[in-house]
Amino acid sequence: MIRDSVELPDGFALEADVCIVGAGAAGITLAQEFIGTRVKVMVLEGGGGSFEKSSQSLYTGTVADERLHSPPDRYRQRRFGGTTTIWGGRCVPYDPLDFEVRDYIPESGWPINFAELESYYPRANQLCEAGRFAYTLGEAFERPLRPMLAGFKTDRFSVDTMERFSCPTDFGRRYGHRLEAADNVDVILHANVTGIRLDQTGSRVEGLSVANFQGKRFTAKARRTVIATGGLETPRLLLASRDVQQTGIGNAWDIVGRYYMCHLAGTIGRIQINGGLGNAWHGYDVSDEGVYCRRRLALRPEVQRSQRLGSFVARLHHPRITEPEHRHPVLSLLYLARFLIPYEYGKRLHGGEPATLSNTAQHLVNVVRSPFDAVRFAWHMLRDRRLAERKFPSIIISSKANLYSLDFHAEQEPNFASRVSLGSETDPLGMPRLHVDWRYTRGDVNTVTRSLALLAEDFKASGIGSFDYDPLEVEHEMTRYGAYGGHHIGTARMGSDPRTSVVDGDCKVHGVKNLYVAGAATFPTSSQANPTLTVVALSLRLARHLRASLD
Repeated sequence: MIRDSVELPDGFALEADVCIVGAGAAGITLAQEFIGTRVKVMVLEGGGGSFEKSSQSLYTGTVADERLHSPPDRYRQRRFGGTTTIWGGRCVPYDPLDFEVRDYIPESGWPINFAELESYYPRANQLCEAGRFAYTLGEAFERPLRPMLAGFKTDRFSVDTMERFSCPTDFGRRYGHRLEAADNVDVILHANVTGIRLDQTGSRVEGLSVANFQGKRFTAKARRTVIATGGLETPRLLLASRDVQQTGIGNAWDIVGRYYMCHLAGTIGRIQINGGLGNAWHGYDVSDEGVYCRRRLALRPEVQRSQRLGSFVARLHHPRITEPEHRHPVLSLLYLARFLIPYEYGKRLHGGEPATLSNTAQHLVNVVRSPFDAVRFAWHMLRDRRLAERKFPSIIISSKANLYSLDFHAEQEPNFASRVSLGSETDPLGMPRLHVDWRYTRGDVNTVTRSLALLAEDFKASGIGSFDYDPLEVEHEMTRYGAYGGHHIGTARMGSDPRTSVVDGDCKVHGVKNLYVAGAATFPTSSQANPTLTVVALSLRLARHLRASLD
């Protein structure tokens, strides 16, 4: 059943066996695992069934450095389906090394290992609609594929791992009908949880305080409560619930909101491929299931250990559009239309470089020379992205000059000083707003700097072409986008020691018997991988634990 809190009388008391706060990828995954059981499940979602400016405004907060972090209400959605309503669909599992203690990565190591999560990944792949759990060429494709870089030889980077892309799947739209039809699941929209109420000992959740914009107040009580509100909202709710534990729930050692990680991403350099245009392939391969897959260069685990680096991956990217030497009409058209592009996307496209009359003239020549290429590109994006159910994941443009840049994605190491905390302002429901102070480290810079250098060496040694970039520009490039996208990780981290973590290996808050956290907030390290697939896998594991504990 799905209903709206506006239909409930003021002061209504909600009860269930399991209460899930948040209906994004984690919350909806959890709820689905109880369908058909005797466990009564309640899902409280603060937003409605679609985007609403009033609900979204509850995410508004402040940031310490606007150059390094977008406003807190960007990249996440307060609505049924959560941020899966706007995500890009990239699915990648974490690697076994990501779970291990690495003496060169501070505070690394999970209380669970890869094997304990591996069995949940295939089901997570299905829920994300990313096809089979097959992330190497040999596993995913029986037919031979053209090489990504013909003649490229390297012992330091793998060239056969890939990313798989979801539709991208809106979990609310895709799975909402299942929850609505389930007799034992009650989804309540516009049910904003404003506080977690503990008993006097602080060891058990007695109930939740719930409110909506109509001024109604409710209570919710359950045998097990799961906070599944994302990497920013989870610490906000834990820190704001301080009537019994004065520093916030799970925060006796000042860990909640700490170790805030995203990913380090950027586009850098100039790659010139020798030989024919067929010597480089940076597009998507389509699996037999119709799933878009994309290969990348990944720093091997043994090299990470020997070089003492975090995980790092890279992909060929279209050349910088500011350089008319690429001779591509679509890139030149994007350059000429840069003032019509939203600011954040504009930074990625042109980097803020000042335009010159000469550059502008050369870009105009590119467009005039091949006007039909621009028309074909527009038709492709309309047909394969805008109108298709399974959308073409991104802009892919092959260079007529065999000229590319490098798109990289790297692990950010845990950093105690990088944090989210409560600000001085409150929202219309009385909740303190968030203040975000995201920071990176010298170790983060070293991971990107050294990985790029290794890759440049391998390009040169292979003789396939050149990869040129300015080493002094690496830090600028890796922070030009700031904290990458909506990857909010580590703010309620998992561990065995309450002094350095918030939840244990079962995602239960230390010291509180019936309170759990689901989502990327629990990840102790960030890997190079986008978090959604692992969020879903870990939620499946948590659902199994909850079912066993209730039985």
